[in-house]
Amino acid sequence: MGNGNESDQNNGQNGPVAAIRDGKEVLLQAFNWESHKHDWWRTLEQKVPDIAKSGFTSAWLPPPTHSFAPEGYLPQNLYSLNSSYGSEHLLKALLNKMKTYKVRAMADIVINHRTGTTKGHGGMYNRYDGIPLSWDERAVTACTGGKGNKSTGDNFNGVPNIDHTQDFVRKDIKDWLRWLRNTVGFQDFRFDFARGYSPKYVKEYIECAKPIFSVGEYWDSCNYKGTYLEYNQDAHRQRIINWIDGTGQQSAAFDFTTKGILQQAVKGELWRLRDSQGKPPGLVGWWPSRAVTFLDNHDTGSTQAHWPFPSNNIMEGYAYILTHPGIPSVFYDHFYDWGSSVHDQIVKLIDIRRNQGITSRSPINILEAQPNLYAANIGDKVAMKIGDGSWCPSAKEWTLATSGHRYAVWKK
Repeated sequence: MGNGNESDQNNGQNGPVAAIRDGKEVLLQAFNWESHKHDWWRTLEQKVPDIAKSGFTSAWLPPPTHSFAPEGYLPQNLYSLNSSYGSEHLLKALLNKMKTYKVRAMADIVINHRTGTTKGHGGMYNRYDGIPLSWDERAVTACTGGKGNKSTGDNFNGVPNIDHTQDFVRKDIKDWLRWLRNTVGFQDFRFDFARGYSPKYVKEYIECAKPIFSVGEYWDSCNYKGTYLEYNQDAHRQRIINWIDGTGQQSAAFDFTTKGILQQAVKGELWRLRDSQGKPPGLVGWWPSRAVTFLDNHDTGSTQAHWPFPSNNIMEGYAYILTHPGIPSVFYDHFYDWGSSVHDQIVKLIDIRRNQGITSRSPINILEAQPNLYAANIGDKVAMKIGDGSWCPSAKEWTLATSGHRYAVWKK
């Protein structure tokens, strides 16, 4: 089992894990699956003052480079910053505005696969002639139609997968990541489809490009019996922990375990929110300083809706992740598209988190976990409940800080 040993002391104040050690991050996923249709860099630039004022430390942007698909996840020319989200000029204006407002820009790093420009070996589009990083078939894994080695992870089907075992490939990726970090001005990284290649390469890339904060998308299925979500998700969270360990503990990971459990729990099964050891049942219960908690993203929610959080329980979900240890991430749609009431309730929760000094590592004491009531005390500075069972903290030094539909938060 992961014990979450923190080996951060060797990295200096500004090393790749300074932000992880600090534990005060609050992230915004600043796009959805449809954003490419809406002049996105310009749209976001107008929202930067609000993003900063709301308390977000980092905003995850969609993939910034030229892509075969408009959403950005089939990259081709990695050095072209003209995408369906806007021109290089508009992107740089956005990044400058974010820098002024001290919101870090997180780049979506899609390096598991790359769309070819030219047919090569076997009649497949597995060559990259005519663009920067003009790799040949050796850069593509054998199982996806190239002349490279077999993949060090899972295949992403239908497109050439990059062979990270090749020295020339890794050198080019490192140069590109350093360019994004030092020349373009991205400060944080999000690694897309992290199951597709060995985490030891993520470690190498982080150590080379030195992002302030990194998070990986290690998404596989929770443990189900048929359609029934099992209570014990230890194997699921252990797989994420193994990935984090593989990165030399330099990257955080999205807490898909918590998402899976929490969205089932809010349907009247709040007993799920305490594991057999009395801890939170997701990754956050074992290694909170590396767990990025979230309710939805562009894959699970938005118009793709592969695994959406129940819409009537969104605020219960945010009351949970924004008061708890871990590194909370808020989804663009909930924050900006679901009305000013949801926006303002989320801001209030972020305010309480910051003012009460809750961090990714704050201790938690779970007080109730019944079908219709969950209550917890976090860092002895915040108490909260979700569900329609009635509960409030007993001592009189607690005052109600905020409340809404099926949730309440108190502070000392």
